[in-house]
Amino acid sequence: MIECQDLRKEFRVYRKDPGIKGSLLSLFKRRYDTRAAVHGFDLTVGRGEMVGLLGPNGAGKTTLMKMFAGIIVPSQGRIKVAGHVPFEREQAFRKKIALVMGQKSQLWWDIPAMDSFLLLQKYYEIPERDFRKRLGELAALMAVEPMLKVHVRKLSLGERMKMELIACLLHQPEILFLDEPTIGLDLVAQRNMRDFIAAWQAQHRTTVILTSHYMADVDALCDRIVLVLDGTKRFDGSIHDFSVILGREKYVRVSFEQAVGGAEFFERWDPHWNETRTRVDLRIPESQLREVAVAILQNFPVTDFSMEQLPIERVMNALLANPHLLRGEAALG
Repeated sequence: MIECQDLRKEFRVYRKDPGIKGSLLSLFKRRYDTRAAVHGFDLTVGRGEMVGLLGPNGAGKTTLMKMFAGIIVPSQGRIKVAGHVPFEREQAFRKKIALVMGQKSQLWWDIPAMDSFLLLQKYYEIPERDFRKRLGELAALMAVEPMLKVHVRKLSLGERMKMELIACLLHQPEILFLDEPTIGLDLVAQRNMRDFIAAWQAQHRTTVILTSHYMADVDALCDRIVLVLDGTKRFDGSIHDFSVILGREKYVRVSFEQAVGGAEFFERWDPHWNETRTRVDLRIPESQLREVAVAILQNFPVTDFSMEQLPIERVMNALLANPHLLRGEAALG
C-alpha cells in the first residue's frame, strides 16, 4: 500500500538578524538556510498493517505523513501510495486515503458537524443510502448522535476528535493516516479512541499509519514500529523487537513499609538508589530475575512487588537520550 525509496524533503528557512538593523538589511539581501526534514527514507507497508511512526519533535514524522497524503511534494526520491503518486492528487487517490491531524481540524467550526458531513458526502460521491448507514453506525459507536447538530465550536475536545474521525471514515478509506489523534484527550477518551480504531481496523482491514507522543497508543494498536531520528529511519521492526533493544530485562517495582538500607545490593540494578526511598524501580535481566526476587523478598520488608516487560515508553526515552544504542543489529534503517 505504501512504497517509498530514498525519500527526501528540504525546506528553505528565512534567517534574519534581530533588531531594526537586521530588518533593514533583510530588505536588500535575504539569507536562507536549507534544512532536510527527511532524507534517505525507505519504507514498504503492506495492506492491512498498522504501523507506528515514532520519533521526537522535529524528527520528520509529520512531514512524512504529509508526503504520504500528497499535501507536500518530496524534494527527491520515489513514493507510491495505493498505486498512486500522492502529490499528483488524483481524485481516485483522494478517495482511498484519509488524514486525521490532532492539532488541525477539517470541520467548519461555525456550523454543525452534520453540515460538514453532508459536504463530504458530495465531495466523495457517497451514495445516500451508504452515507446514512455509515454515519449512523459511526455516530452510534462513538456515542455522539445527540451532538451531530451542535456547532463544532461548542463541542468538547474529545467530541470534536470523534467528529474528525467520523469525517475521515465516511468514505471508508483504504489507508488511514493518524497524526497525534489522541493529543489533549483525557485517559478515558484516549482509551475509547484506541478501542474504536482497533475495532474499525479489524473489521475493514484498513492500513493505518499512526504517529503519537503517547506510547500507550502505539503499544495498544501497532504490531510494527518505525523509529525516525533526524529525518532518517533508525529502526523498522516488530514492537517486541523494539522493546528488547535494551536487553531482555524485566521492569520490577518494589515498595517497602519503611526506608531500607541495602545500597550494595540495589545499586547493581538501580544506579540512582537512595536509602531514604520506600519504593524502587529496577531493571533486572530475565536470567537473574528469580534469584534477585527471592533475595529481595527474604531480606527486605516488602509491601508490594510487581513486574512486567520493560515498558515501551522507557525504551523510547532511553533511545532518544542514547541514539548510539541503535547501532548494530537493532538499527534496521
